Amino acid sequence: MSQSNSSSPLLPRRPAFINPSMLWRTGAIIAAVGVMAGAFGAHGLKRRSSITADNIHAWETASHYAVFNGLALLLLSMHPRFSTHKFAGPAIAGGGLVFSGSIMTLVLWRDRFRWLGPVTPLGGTIMIAG
Repeated sequence: MSQSNSSSPLLPRRPAFINPSMLWRTGAIIAAVGVMAGAFGAHGLKRRSSITADNIHAWETASHYAVFNGLALLLLSMHPRFSTHKFAGPAIAGGGLVFSGSIMTLVLWRDRFRWLGPVTPLGGTIMIAG
């Protein structure tokens, strides 16, 4: 009787770089950055003369989504099947970073990074797909 190994079709190989620990750490970091960004938006961002109420609202949206994506990754890391899924975790993390990061960059440096405007929905689409 032969024994199954990790290359057996009955036991698919897990991607080495996607594991529950990596998703947990990534989720914790993204959630923490979202909280810090929210605090900066509530206090430090208002001191800039070029910041409008619309900019503050956009920043709040970006920081909220960062926290939500971080929490989603924390939950995903505890799921027995999806914690090693090839697409779900990386899509949530990458899409969320592109979505929130592009909004925050546009709020801070709109003149230099105008081309990021069309990138934001792409990040949101990838995040939703995850």
